Amino acid sequence: MAQTEEMVQTEEMETPRLSVIVTHSNERYDLLVTPQQGNSEPLVQDLAQLVEEATGVPLPFQKLIFKGKSLKEMETPLSALGMQNGCRVMLIGEKSNPEEEVELKKLKDLEVSVEKTANHLEELNKELSGIQQVLPEKFKDSRLKRKNLVKKVQVFLAECDTVEQYICQETERLQSTNLALAE
Repeated sequence: MAQTEEMVQTEEMETPRLSVIVTHSNERYDLLVTPQQGNSEPLVQDLAQLVEEATGVPLPFQKLIFKGKSLKEMETPLSALGMQNGCRVMLIGEKSNPEEEVELKKLKDLEVSVEKTANHLEELNKELSGIQQVLPEKFKDSRLKRKNLVKKVQVFLAECDTVEQYICQETERLQSTNLALAE
């Protein structure tokens, strides 16, 4: 039994860990940051993910500050920033608003639907191109039918463009609102 405990202690000592105190509003979080994804030491990214789990502030809306400097470079090792056990990091950022999360989910679902529709349109475009190459000049009715199909597809594409513009505007509005809240 003593040998097993020794092995666990040896493994823990080999894995570089960093004890960090994160303050957010009036709350304090004692976090133990360990390296992820096969890195030899903890990175800013590892800290940010841990902060997201502990505080509920999504990574894109976090602003981590250590010794008056914003931690922006996610691949930077924490030791390179001079972080040691017990250091303090300040978090600025807002937790996701539940109502906004619902809207973001709707937008995400709509984005998936638009992607499926775009793929379907691409397939239809290939079919229409194939029909054009096959139809000889004397098949006037077929060519007219194809022309009407192309017009319908073009109208649908124009509607897709309008929806895409609306989605982009809403996304930008949400992002600017969230950035304003984060600052």
